[in-house]
Amino acid sequence: MIETPQPAPLVEHFFRHEYGRLVAVLSRQVGVEHLEQVEDAVQSALAAALETWPVRGQPDDPGAWLFRVAQNQLRSELRTASRRQGILERHPMDEVEDASPPETHLRGEVGDGLLRMLLVCCDPALPVESQLVLALKTLCGFDVREIALRLFRTEANIYKRLSRARARLREAPLELEGIPEIEQRRPAVHAVLYTMFTEGHLSSHPDAALRRELCDEAIRLAGVLAAHESNNEAAPTPETCALLALMHLHAARAGAREDASGGLLLLEEQDRRLFDAAQIHAGLSWLERSARGETFSRYHAEAGIAAEHCLAASFEETRWDQVVEGYASLIAVSPVHRLNHAVALAQWKGPAAALAALEGFEPPTWLAGSYQWSAVLADLHHRAGGLEQAARHRAVAVELAPTDAIRALLARRLAWLEGQPSSG
Repeated sequence: MIETPQPAPLVEHFFRHEYGRLVAVLSRQVGVEHLEQVEDAVQSALAAALETWPVRGQPDDPGAWLFRVAQNQLRSELRTASRRQGILERHPMDEVEDASPPETHLRGEVGDGLLRMLLVCCDPALPVESQLVLALKTLCGFDVREIALRLFRTEANIYKRLSRARARLREAPLELEGIPEIEQRRPAVHAVLYTMFTEGHLSSHPDAALRRELCDEAIRLAGVLAAHESNNEAAPTPETCALLALMHLHAARAGAREDASGGLLLLEEQDRRLFDAAQIHAGLSWLERSARGETFSRYHAEAGIAAEHCLAASFEETRWDQVVEGYASLIAVSPVHRLNHAVALAQWKGPAAALAALEGFEPPTWLAGSYQWSAVLADLHHRAGGLEQAARHRAVAVELAPTDAIRALLARRLAWLEGQPSSG
């Protein structure tokens, strides 16, 4: 019996890894004002890979194959209209033969190329959120739905911001060779990498509770930024060090956050023997390096909280007073941290203290309409004896959960509320 060979899948982490690299290299060749054409060419190359690789087999150097196909597609598109002909004259593109381009062409400049492209996306002339949208779409390969969920915005809002950001690049293109001082753009770069890691750590993707390839890529890019800062400023900035610290410390728990079927596990359910000691050591090293001068950012606070969870011998032995203090310093950053503060306070001083801390707080619409808000209130009211309120909030939380994995986690965490009468 002859077995039919199974198609080699284009795994998602490879798509994420190569997408931003190809966009960065090709944008450098033709100018960032043609970013949309570059993205179209890269997406066409990836679509061609999905169509041909399962039939013909994956090439020996898939990255070089994608580069060749994308570059040829881009050249063809730029030549279709006579008014675009001048582009290729101003930005000559090397002819690409059937043979793969040299490895140095793809990878020799890629680290700096991605960083340059990230800096381009973080143009201070754009609103901060538009910078974030452009970078997540262009370099990280996020779709509009993912960005909208992660930023608590509508998809229409994301489309609008993306359109305006691309228009800005067309009107005032920035040469990739002449990036201005990084200091002005660094906060937005941090925000992009933080959001990228967060999406990997707690995914909004319907088929994956965790997306470790996103976490790994965020850590890698943050490392590129730290190396750039070391070369130009003698040492990475405290904020970059703190960002790397929190990423490593959260990544250390990745192996313990899923059960055998891929479902999410609560912190109190996680087997701490599965925590990655090497990642914890790296996180603590970066945290130590971040303690320089008087700088204290949100990344410092979050890294400190992550360290408490990694170092506690058990869930019960966590220093909840330190966690509460950490979240208290973050309340001004985002209303979400007010919820995290309440959860930690409930572990330290009980649910009544947590509900008292939330009393009188009017959450913004995007938070009040989220599963996080309803889930926390359901848990706190139940633990405080308010069963009807708890059941009502539970129903809303489960209904609003963006993925099956999160819905299953909520249903298990709030299972004792199932069947309770509601006041409606």
